[in-house]
Amino acid sequence: MADDFPKTFQVAAGHAGTRLDRFLVSQLPDASRARFQQLIEEDKVRVDGGPAKASLRLRGGETVSLLAAPYAPPLRATPEEIPLDIIYEDDSLAVVNKPAGMVVHAGAGRHTSGTLVNALLHRFALLSNVGGELRPGIVHRLDKDTSGLIVVAKNDLAHRRLAEQFSSRKVKKTYIALVHGWMKQDRGTIESPISRDRLRRVRMTTRRDGGRAARSHYRVLRRIESPFGKFSLLEVTIETGRTHQIRVHLASLGHPVVGDTVYGAPRELRDKGGSHLAMGRNFLHAAAIELRQPLTNAPLSFTSPLPPDLQQLLKRLEAQ
Repeated sequence: MADDFPKTFQVAAGHAGTRLDRFLVSQLPDASRARFQQLIEEDKVRVDGGPAKASLRLRGGETVSLLAAPYAPPLRATPEEIPLDIIYEDDSLAVVNKPAGMVVHAGAGRHTSGTLVNALLHRFALLSNVGGELRPGIVHRLDKDTSGLIVVAKNDLAHRRLAEQFSSRKVKKTYIALVHGWMKQDRGTIESPISRDRLRRVRMTTRRDGGRAARSHYRVLRRIESPFGKFSLLEVTIETGRTHQIRVHLASLGHPVVGDTVYGAPRELRDKGGSHLAMGRNFLHAAAIELRQPLTNAPLSFTSPLPPDLQQLLKRLEAQ
């Protein structure tokens, strides 16, 4: 499409009164209005040879010149030499112990470096293409601040068969979470549907109608009483993989994950004497996963211990 530019358009009488940016969208509907506004700001759109604003109301009869293609080039991930903790590897898949703070893959329009995908592309010669050029090999995801086990597909056949295991709920995923307060029951199931929050788009919620079905099971491993408050250490298994599922489900019970300020946890833990413990992440770890090898159907099971930062926080709380 780049070879077709610059382009010129004659403004017909029927477009009199139309804003310049909306006129351009009407001529090239595959491009976004925001992209045209960006090009106008960069002086890559001219009206009768001169600069103009996006809000300009056209009269009809003008010549509009578009000097650059309004289509952003497709984003693709590139290899980066980033250390990886590979738990298991065969010809079909790999299991990686992802550190907290690492994004699994970039999104369209976002910076594409420093992600798990960048590291995977450097480590492995081939990955599946089912997820597209920004998500090669990615069958499922973990939140940026969640550490632990993630499965990666090396080829398209493995990817499709693994995805079928996830969608049919044949994969067992177990997490360890520390939450504020003492759970009333030793174990339970949360089945509240999950949807995106209308006001804060980075959040999910259980308070809207029409959400997607979600099911989480929890078991209390131990209850902790400390000068910083009461906490419950939980083992959580999930049957579905909704965005932020464990975090939003536990917060819906009034027990947000420690460190999860998005869902109501404080930024730091304080005792009455003024001491404080700061969490740079959520206390949530993908500790175990069970699945089938996608080609042989052999059972596979992997575990990952709590990383040092979470172990140290537990020791601080339990030492009081």
